[in-house]
Amino acid sequence: MQIYDDSVTRHLYHLNKNITRTRRGQYFCRMKTIGLVGGTSWVSTLDYYRYFNELTGQRLGGNEAAKIVLYSVNYGEIVSLTQAGDWEAIATLISDAARRVEKAGADCILLGANTMHHIAEKVQASVGIPLLHIADVLGRVIREKELHKVALLGTKYTLLSDFYKRKLAEKGIETIIPDEEGILMVNNAIYQELGKGIFLPETKQQFLRLISKLSDQGAEGVILGCTEIPLLIKQEDTAVPVFDTTYLHAAAAVDFALQ
Repeated sequence: MQIYDDSVTRHLYHLNKNITRTRRGQYFCRMKTIGLVGGTSWVSTLDYYRYFNELTGQRLGGNEAAKIVLYSVNYGEIVSLTQAGDWEAIATLISDAARRVEKAGADCILLGANTMHHIAEKVQASVGIPLLHIADVLGRVIREKELHKVALLGTKYTLLSDFYKRKLAEKGIETIIPDEEGILMVNNAIYQELGKGIFLPETKQQFLRLISKLSDQGAEGVILGCTEIPLLIKQEDTAVPVFDTTYLHAAAAVDFALQ
């Protein structure tokens, strides 16, 4: 017969008694659950997960970590549909994933890829919790830096769409993109290398030359508008201010969860 030992219960009682009412509310009641539709790609999803927890730990101290619901999609399926231009099918898949994340208890939704924000409005319409739009986050940060003209790097689908330009224009920020050759280079690097966890020195140099060229065209900063690019390009690599969309998006989610 198992003998009940109440020592653990007594320990938890005294621990709880020593936590102030404010801290109890902060730790146990106020923290919201972050929802992430990831897997686009799994490489950058790892960084989202790490940032959620690192930033929560930095804010709260101790052993505190973020509450997260993650749904990871099949990247290969999404890539095939993206290349086919079937955004309706993509919206259906991502919206279904978002609903599953909401049903699992998330208080907000993040799409873990810049390109997927092409269908962000449709995803938002499919759920009853807020979608934290990556371009809204970047617009606020760039505005705070008092920059007026920035360059955008990302997949060709992100660069040729208007969701970034439109969101940034609302805050008085002009967006420029690479020329056709630059768009092709960045797009190929993302799908053939970065999304597979391949980071080549020669590719890094191509990106840095492109950043320098865009700076010469008047860009005061560069948005690393694909969540894999910050794995290749770091701020210490260039004098031009770069904006890590993965980190900034994750930081906004932690702000939301702890507000």
